[in-house]
Amino acid sequence: MKRNIRKSEKALLFGFSLLFLFMMLHDWVPLGSLNDIQAVSAESSKKELVIVTSIGAMQILLVMTILLFFIGKNYPIWAKLWLFIHPSCIFVGAMMSWWIPYLFGFGAEERAERYQVIFGNTHSLLPVKNGIVPNTLHSLFHMTLLLCIILVIYITSRKKSPP
Repeated sequence: MKRNIRKSEKALLFGFSLLFLFMMLHDWVPLGSLNDIQAVSAESSKKELVIVTSIGAMQILLVMTILLFFIGKNYPIWAKLWLFIHPSCIFVGAMMSWWIPYLFGFGAEERAERYQVIFGNTHSLLPVKNGIVPNTLHSLFHMTLLLCIILVIYITSRKKSPP
């Protein structure tokens, strides 16, 4: 069967690739003012970092595998659901870890000190609020993740056009 790969599917694969790179590199490779790997290493053991990196990367890799298997084809309902639900759960986690504490203060006290140590020397586009601020690298990750979720909705809600 010939695949009819749409631009939106290519954009989604690119977005998931960026998310995968983030998961693999952000705690390990120095990216100038975008991250502080010394601070991360001081707060977390190598074993913890390997586990967190592996779990994050494997989640994105799983979603990418499903996308690559069906790209250009009709997506079965289970694949549509997985491509939507899994990234959405990651996004909810990002909202609970970063944006809810930042915007509304819920949970900010518990995170403020640790976030200051790990992310205090990283670049941020926003001012500090409720003792924390989403740094630029995580903000880009969250925006890319949201864009991927929107693309999944677009791709899986449209009927395939005949070749």
